[in-house]
Amino acid sequence: MTFKQRFLLVFVGCLAAVSSQADEPHPGASAFIERVTAEHGLDVDLVRSVLADARYQQSIIDAISRPAEARPWYQYRPIFMTEPRIAGGVEFWRANADLLSAISERFGVPVEVIVAIVGVETNYGMNTGSFRVIDALATLGFYFPRRADFFASELGHFMALAAEEDLPLFEVRGSYAGAMGIGQFIPSSYRAYAVDFDGSGRRDLWRSLPDALGSVANYLAVHRWEAGAPIVLPVEHVPGDLDEEFPVRPRHSLAELNALGIAFESDDLAPETAATLIELEGAEGPEFWIGLNNFYVITRYNRSPLYAMAVTQLAEAIREQAE
Repeated sequence: MTFKQRFLLVFVGCLAAVSSQADEPHPGASAFIERVTAEHGLDVDLVRSVLADARYQQSIIDAISRPAEARPWYQYRPIFMTEPRIAGGVEFWRANADLLSAISERFGVPVEVIVAIVGVETNYGMNTGSFRVIDALATLGFYFPRRADFFASELGHFMALAAEEDLPLFEVRGSYAGAMGIGQFIPSSYRAYAVDFDGSGRRDLWRSLPDALGSVANYLAVHRWEAGAPIVLPVEHVPGDLDEEFPVRPRHSLAELNALGIAFESDDLAPETAATLIELEGAEGPEFWIGLNNFYVITRYNRSPLYAMAVTQLAEAIREQAE
């Protein structure tokens, strides 16, 4: 083969690649189609039609770039710890007392925690999101490099979920991150943890309150919620020279934390109880708490310690006013 022939071959190949990329509705769409059709057994034409209809939304990129969880605790807490939010939780509990009691008994999760999660997530179902889920997941899956793999995977799960639950794929709306329903489940969590608590044969996290609330409780139960155990303990003293790593997942025991000079009321818990030290940025300096297993379980729902503490404190406030 002559140099000219090799040049022409390479040139034609480059043109073909450019043409193929130009035909893609989103960068990397061809590889995505190949991957998700193999992984979920989806129809190729369906996946192509979804991608062709999905629209990039700059507002989604803007929103995920400034999440509420990026704020310090003293600014994050007032978003949820308000009298209307607490009163709304009490009202929601009383209006659905029998259902919540049945769910709590089935899954071992306190009513107030279930209520607080939907209170934080959607203000008790009043705001389940206004973004088309296909737009949210495509925007983040193809145009948000830091977490593109995660959101592209969720887009594939959403297509599979729509087929399983007979969802109107092009109409479903949720958060800027593609979370859906009263409890704001991302597609993979919807598929894995949502339950048909009302026995209808479908898992509807928008219109079926039993399904939505049961799914929240099931999520926590599957992630090893400990029934009857506390979530956090107040800290009385932390040594100023403490030099130790404390991940959210407990890797110390209460006895070990005591040995480090951390003082707290243990509520008669066993010394070997797994625990960690949680530090939050208060308005007048750091706030410290002992985080137990159930605190970590809440962070499996949303990995931010701020979120877990907001749920914890909102749950306590709702329970106090409901009693």
